[in-house]
Amino acid sequence: MSGFGLAALALLNPQPGERILDLGCGEGALTAKLVEAGCTVVGVDGAAAMVEAARHRGLDVRLMDGQRLQFSAEFDAVFSNAALHWMPDPDAVIAGVRRALKPSGRFVAEFGGHGNVATIVEALRAVLARRGVEGGGSMPWYFPKPETYAAKLRAGGFAVENIALFPRPTPLPTDMAGWLDTFGESFFSQLPPRDRDDALAEVIERLRPSLYDHAGHWTADYVRLRFAAHLPRA
Repeated sequence: MSGFGLAALALLNPQPGERILDLGCGEGALTAKLVEAGCTVVGVDGAAAMVEAARHRGLDVRLMDGQRLQFSAEFDAVFSNAALHWMPDPDAVIAGVRRALKPSGRFVAEFGGHGNVATIVEALRAVLARRGVEGGGSMPWYFPKPETYAAKLRAGGFAVENIALFPRPTPLPTDMAGWLDTFGESFFSQLPPRDRDDALAEVIERLRPSLYDHAGHWTADYVRLRFAAHLPRA
């Protein structure tokens, strides 16, 4: 799925010799492209398995919480793809990015925005509510509106060059059960283990009319937020 990050990578416009931080680098597919572009790249990710996979590519990747970055004025740019929505404290992320950047450094990212997987979340919440689990406490993601995130960037000292929200329906490489197994744990974990298989089946049936086509393919209703910002010169 890293191919979906190429537009954000183009917006970053990495230059040979730049030092770049890849925030939430995952297995390092886009980190490797930055290296191929001639950049010196450090990747960070909060998942040990992802860090190990990226290191197997020969990349400089470190296990680190993106909300607690430990860098000071050493990067020309910070790049992030499909990761910031997993970090529920955006102010801490932005503050850490600012500390990590040199004066006039760039911050370019793409992640889930307002309305991302809304159909899936609605089905999950409805199925949980039928089983006595109410409220949105299980929501593991941060999906902001562009005006909300732009305000946070400006409050964090950044000049926002552009920011946009756009739908990006995405065919799933697995079926919906595979997607829910990977990303829906925080919802299903609120149910007794004996009820989870039935709840999963009910969620899938609720989603079938809107996200499943006659060719047998599932599509997730992704909505992405993409932005470019920079720090002022010293």
